[in-house]
Amino acid sequence: MQEPPTTLTASAPQQQLRVTSVWTKYSTTAIKSGAQAIHPGYGFLSENAIFANKCAEAGIVFIGPPAQAITDMGAKDISKRIMQQAKVPVVEGFHGEDQSDANLKVHAEKIGYPVMLKAVFGGGGKGMRIAFTPADFVEALSSARSEARKSFGRDEMLVEKFVERPRHVEVQVFGDSHGNYVHLWERDCSVQRRHQKIIEEAPAPNIDHATRLRLGESAVKAAAAVNYVGAGTVEFIMDPRNDFYFMEMNTRLQVEHPVSELITGTDLVEWQLRVAQGEKLPLKQEEIPLIGHAFECRVYAEDTVEGAFMPSAGKMEYASFPTEIARVDTGVESGDEVSVHYDPMIAKVIVHGRDRASASQALDAALAKTTIVGLPTNISFVRRILAHPEFAAGNVYTEFIPDHSAELFKEIPVTKAELIEGALAQTLSSRVSTDKLYSQLIPFRVNHQPVVTKKCGKKSVDLVQKDENTWEAEIDGEKTTVLVSELRRSSCGHELHFRVEAEGEAWRTKAVETESGTLVVVGKGEQTYEPEAKEWGDAGAGGAATGGHAIAPMPGIVERILVQKGDVVKAGQALVVVVAMKMEYIIRATRDSIVDDVTCAPAQNVPRSAVLVKLTAQEQ
Repeated sequence: MQEPPTTLTASAPQQQLRVTSVWTKYSTTAIKSGAQAIHPGYGFLSENAIFANKCAEAGIVFIGPPAQAITDMGAKDISKRIMQQAKVPVVEGFHGEDQSDANLKVHAEKIGYPVMLKAVFGGGGKGMRIAFTPADFVEALSSARSEARKSFGRDEMLVEKFVERPRHVEVQVFGDSHGNYVHLWERDCSVQRRHQKIIEEAPAPNIDHATRLRLGESAVKAAAAVNYVGAGTVEFIMDPRNDFYFMEMNTRLQVEHPVSELITGTDLVEWQLRVAQGEKLPLKQEEIPLIGHAFECRVYAEDTVEGAFMPSAGKMEYASFPTEIARVDTGVESGDEVSVHYDPMIAKVIVHGRDRASASQALDAALAKTTIVGLPTNISFVRRILAHPEFAAGNVYTEFIPDHSAELFKEIPVTKAELIEGALAQTLSSRVSTDKLYSQLIPFRVNHQPVVTKKCGKKSVDLVQKDENTWEAEIDGEKTTVLVSELRRSSCGHELHFRVEAEGEAWRTKAVETESGTLVVVGKGEQTYEPEAKEWGDAGAGGAATGGHAIAPMPGIVERILVQKGDVVKAGQALVVVVAMKMEYIIRATRDSIVDDVTCAPAQNVPRSAVLVKLTAQEQ
């Protein structure tokens, strides 16, 4: 009799995972269920050589590469040396054993600034900093080491020449136990924030066929050099001349593997299982097609205002994904809590098109139909990226976001259509919630024509209902006739859908109301309205209301306090380090000040907007 499925969970944060205790749970469950193999997914244990060895010792197949390959490619210094021997190009840098701060600084000066500092045992953008000048080096190294220790338990660093205007291009590779290797073309993952990917696409844009072939061949060399078996990703950094250099190899299935599946018509997890049971690769290199173009967007719970990209934690009151038009990989649903301890990614939205332009349009359409309520997300921001002409032209690189920040973060005025749909949504939602008799068809009873005034951002909209379907909207003295039709409430009861016609345009709008009363309107744009009893503009919501004190920009854990009461600090000086979602955030003084009080303690959990250090500005 087959054992019922068992869900194995790990406590947070990640460094508290203990392989031995987790192995005991896995092995016990595997033996009881009669399982022959363990698939580690693409996080935590998927790149853990100790876990892979324990599987082998127990006679259980680890669905992944040999433990030695994980070890060799998991240490960036060792992997660089192996790549040099395999004739795979690498970036100039120091990968040695003397890890003293002084020695690393000496090598940084030999290489020449700017330099990239990378955690030897790192990945996922953690433990990485750029030092542009010798003055930046000490703080950058300290921060990178600290983040590496928290994320990986080790703080050894590489120092490499920073490639200006680089692209992040990676190649999906596969090997089997019979000595066969193939690549499944490349992905471009250049659009990033905080060294973490936001948009991935395949194939990479603006790469000629000869370069594409050389990339694939180099990746296969890298896999063969470590006798690789299974799915892996060889990451390269590419300069503006399309010269590329080995960066690292991820010895697992990547988060972004679906885009490779879509352009090749393959199922890479199926390949993993076939290879794990000793079969040869399903296809030879010349049999692997390149079909159209695919995009993946990582949906993060974060505040993107002014480029802060501050992770958010808390309850996700409502989530709706467009599974009818896109592939959506997620592990969350309405009502789930997003933890401060892990990466803020809550979903992946993946699309395919006949070419890059059509795939980009498909992604934008899918994101327009993705609704998350309760936490800020990067959805609107990604849509701005997709609309940017340089992105449309394929001119992507890792500094794309900061270099185009003026356009990406500029305030976009709310359109008349958005004001109209926002006012209608507030009015209709209120009527439906208070009149249960008309909650399905909503046929309005027009005995008189009262004016309903709704606040939409900085504007007021006056609405008058003329008949069952006709409204008049007045904004700044200008009147517009609006037709409303096809009203319906979703089966879950939280969504109100309706069609709007105004000034020769027609569109559909969705209004989502949460248990707390927050209303999110998605149609021409996306707007959020809090219950009228809550005035979020009052003090306490952000830095401007705190009188210049140092506040927590997100929920997190106080890592280090760098000042004490009575200190005189300069504008830009680091005050407190907060850790959230495995990343370090340095909170700095905004002006020359005196420290009146330190109101937090190391290891303390603090909520968003908590005052950490009280400051008094110095007289100029």
